Amino acid sequence: MESIESRKLRGGYYTPKRIADFISSWAIRNVSDSVLEPSCGDGIFIESIIQRLLAMGANKVDIAKQVRCVEYDPVEADKARRRLSALDIRPLPNQILDGDFFKFCRANLNDNMRYDCVLGNPPFIRYQDFPEEQRQTAFTLMIRAGLKPNRLTNTWIPFLVTSTLLLKNNGRIGMVIPAELFQVNYAAATRKFLSTAYSTLLIITFRRLVFPDVQQEVVLLLGEKNGREKHGIRIIEIDRMEDLHKIDLDTSKKSTVQLDHSSEKWTQYYLSDKEIETLRKIRSDTSIPLSGEFLAVDVGIVTGQNRFFVVPKETIEEYDLANFSMRIIAKASHIKGLIATDSDWNSLASTNNPVFLVNIPDVSFNSLPIGARRYLEYGAKNGYNVGYKCRIRKKWWVLPSVWIPDAFMLRQVHVCPKLVINNCSATATDTLHRVRLTNGLMRQTLSCAFLNSLTLAFSEVIGRSYGGGVLTFEPSEAERLPLPIKNASGLDAKEIDALLRSNRISDVLDITDDVLLRKGLLLPEKDISNLRSIWTKLRDRRMERRSISTKQ
Repeated sequence: MESIESRKLRGGYYTPKRIADFISSWAIRNVSDSVLEPSCGDGIFIESIIQRLLAMGANKVDIAKQVRCVEYDPVEADKARRRLSALDIRPLPNQILDGDFFKFCRANLNDNMRYDCVLGNPPFIRYQDFPEEQRQTAFTLMIRAGLKPNRLTNTWIPFLVTSTLLLKNNGRIGMVIPAELFQVNYAAATRKFLSTAYSTLLIITFRRLVFPDVQQEVVLLLGEKNGREKHGIRIIEIDRMEDLHKIDLDTSKKSTVQLDHSSEKWTQYYLSDKEIETLRKIRSDTSIPLSGEFLAVDVGIVTGQNRFFVVPKETIEEYDLANFSMRIIAKASHIKGLIATDSDWNSLASTNNPVFLVNIPDVSFNSLPIGARRYLEYGAKNGYNVGYKCRIRKKWWVLPSVWIPDAFMLRQVHVCPKLVINNCSATATDTLHRVRLTNGLMRQTLSCAFLNSLTLAFSEVIGRSYGGGVLTFEPSEAERLPLPIKNASGLDAKEIDALLRSNRISDVLDITDDVLLRKGLLLPEKDISNLRSIWTKLRDRRMERRSISTKQ
């Protein structure tokens, strides 16, 4: 039996028959439709495609001419041929091609060959594992389509883009795609490409994992070119793939939302028309500043070996490292409110939490005190010096970028993002972002202003969430959040800190929305209500996914 690691390397995960049947039934409309499967694997999609055509009245001779497949792995291609034989379909020469789909695509484009349907589950292979010859051909085709691939481009993107190029003007695509499509930056140009290539897009998402072995969250992407309706997108979320039969596709077509032809993330399409309209109106309001105008966000310290560098008080005392240590916040859970105080840090230290950073200077080993030398010897004995981050340093124990920020920003968010005032003179690991204030505003003003329904609503759209229900931000994303600040100086940081420590975020928003949105921006009540609804809806959705994923 093939190992999970082997499947990961070639990017192959077998599609459940229920999903292949659903996509084939949606995509194939006419008995004469030509169908392409660009990465057929063991042939599960071929089986569903043929069964769909047979059910519509096609004969087996015609089917052999209508269906074309490509598979890079010859072992998988042989499995697909055996599946065809089991269906009493005699494969024509080159009906199932062993080889590179991107070369096949290039040849078809040059011959002006197009298909009514392209269906499948493209491989998920990272750039570094993407065979170079394949990658060069794939990237050339992406450039032909107007995209600019880079070292973050996963193989499913060129499969999706080139498959689109092979569709007829009224063709349909149906693919199993990573949910990354919705929210990662490296797929931004792909979102824009899809929004212009297809008249309508239907995306089906699952609360439970389809491929639990790899914790890969996927969606079903169903696209129609040049349909009679205007460009629109519809997202349908179901609990599990067993619920696919409950979807009313006709109803879903009537409720498409107009696509935003930009690279913005598609998380917004879980919202109602009115909520999306509110987001677009506020996004276009240039009078609302972005967070990057007031602060610079950087990652926390990447030690490479937190077990060695981030330690409790007893380790500092055992090795006499008081002169070679500094305060650090190692976990987001160590920050409870809006202000990180000396009292908070001392409380953590007194209960033996790892809140000291071992920061040994860039000097020769022999010039260090005996305690520091003993600790470095202990680290080398336990292999801490050979980890990648430590190994590439000139001196493995010398940490880069050690500085104390004005504030912390949560990198991984459960309930809501927040900007925490650093009143404890600590730095932070890379579980948090470190923030410098850049324009002279008081820390209290910015931290209080950060907590409002407008900023929180956009945080759910701009950030990214995976199967575990945690919202994450890269520094560049954290600097793109709309941040209303008019009247913010009148907010009481101590009051908001106390409310947060009591888990009363709704009470905080009642205060800040009134000061910042109602009185500061003069927003209508319906917009303020929509923004609060957007935040709670998207927050609850991702947090619900967290609880579901822990039960699987």
